[in-house]
Amino acid sequence: MAVVETFADTLGSRVRALREAMDLSLRDLSERSGVSAPMLSQVERGETSPTLQVAERIAAGLELRLSQLLRLDEDGAVAVVRRPERRKGPASRSGHRYEILTPPLPGQRAELSKHTLAAGAVTGGPGDPPMHEPGSRETALVQSGTVLLIVDGQRHELHDGDCVTFDADLPHHFENPGPDAAVLLAVLSAGLRRS
Repeated sequence: MAVVETFADTLGSRVRALREAMDLSLRDLSERSGVSAPMLSQVERGETSPTLQVAERIAAGLELRLSQLLRLDEDGAVAVVRRPERRKGPASRSGHRYEILTPPLPGQRAELSKHTLAAGAVTGGPGDPPMHEPGSRETALVQSGTVLLIVDGQRHELHDGDCVTFDADLPHHFENPGPDAAVLLAVLSAGLRRS
């Protein structure tokens, strides 16, 4: 006999996944939301369905709108971003162009972007994304060309096909020392490193 997952089960699993992705304990979320830890525990286990007022406070504690927590503003479980729909960073005089390839989904804790560096270009100039939040990790794959990654003063030369992962909350930037454009894909995972 199939087990039917109730709204309380679905919401509880989502609250727990979001809380854990933010590296929050039940007590942390309780302090942020004003909802007691025992009530949060019951919600996460699917033992109770919160009132809209309580759900709104939980959403605020998770830095979401209520509609995002309840997934009312999503069209389904699959989100496709077509090439013309990519979010492009502002035009940069430094020779660095980037596009965000992932959709802007609520509660998403990772983002995939494509970066194109002209010959001699450096990231981290005006119009580039700001320094990442504490605990962020970044993984970058060089699709073509050669780039230098400078992280916290250390230089790492990366070639076509090389992949690197580093703590993105440290001072860092990429440079293209070559005569041709370089392209890299980067995945930013927000706040996942535990200190």
